Amino acid sequence: MGKDDKTNVMRVFDAAGVKYEHYSFDAKQKSGAEAARETGADPASVFKTLVTVGRSGEHYVFMIPVLSELDLKLAAAAAGEKSISMIKEKELLPLTGYVHGGCSPVGMKKQFRTFIDESAEAFDRIYFSGGKVGRQVSLDPRELEKVIRIERADLCG
Repeated sequence: MGKDDKTNVMRVFDAAGVKYEHYSFDAKQKSGAEAARETGADPASVFKTLVTVGRSGEHYVFMIPVLSELDLKLAAAAAGEKSISMIKEKELLPLTGYVHGGCSPVGMKKQFRTFIDESAEAFDRIYFSGGKVGRQVSLDPRELEKVIRIERADLCG
């Protein structure tokens, strides 16, 4: 892979000495489960990145398994908010630098408070967006903590 092929996520990992693997696939109309099959991963170990806003106006990032739904009440409780809602898709790029389907918790324009579903602890390796549509990265979840602060919580109930 050439320097120009690397995503911002990969550059952040490289700079921090984080060991990871990367995958590319045709992302047209692919669900999270299809992306898991494409990489040969257990779908329960593949996480999507969701960006939310709390009643306070603060933004939060949640990483949950692709086959799950974020429980907004659990998410609000984890963040200490009265309520949380998903941001509008048009707000994603200006806020994070990422587009829908390519949003990663690593390398956002600003580091937001980030939570990962506690189910991640069951895996030696988790998969998530590499920062572009059709790009995935995988690593030991403990390695992820070398580049972003993560809080664990039950986010899906």
